[in-house]
Amino acid sequence: TPTPTLTAGRTTEVLCFVSDDRLVRVERRVDGTPTVDAQLQHLLAGPTTAERDRGLTTALPGAVPVAAARPRGNEVDVDLGGAGDETGRSDEVLAFGQIVCTLTARSDVDTVAFFRGGAPLGVPRADGSLSRRPLAADDYAGLVAPR
Repeated sequence: TPTPTLTAGRTTEVLCFVSDDRLVRVERRVDGTPTVDAQLQHLLAGPTTAERDRGLTTALPGAVPVAAARPRGNEVDVDLGGAGDETGRSDEVLAFGQIVCTLTARSDVDTVAFFRGGAPLGVPRADGSLSRRPLAADDYAGLVAPR
């Protein structure tokens, strides 16, 4: 697959999307380093038309209702909205993986923790286990497409 031409921008933003049930890192050129919340919003907006044309999708709509993201040292706490019941969707692990892999691609973020109503939330890891602890990109390494 040829490497896509990057548009103008002074820095690179990494977003993780989905293709063939794998996480795929995408680099976008942006004018300045986005805040954690801005980068998460870019992820939630989904792939661009050009990225969709390359077969990239997202597992996020409907799977993980993100309400807010707050940096805390080298960890980001992500608050989820919604009713409190997990959807049980088969792509939930990919959705959480997209968030963790996107945010931990930043040099200032090592782990991501998920909360609902202030309580730690058990989220699926690539191996199918649930974790209430902060997650790192390594927790989803088995789902990342080779470069």
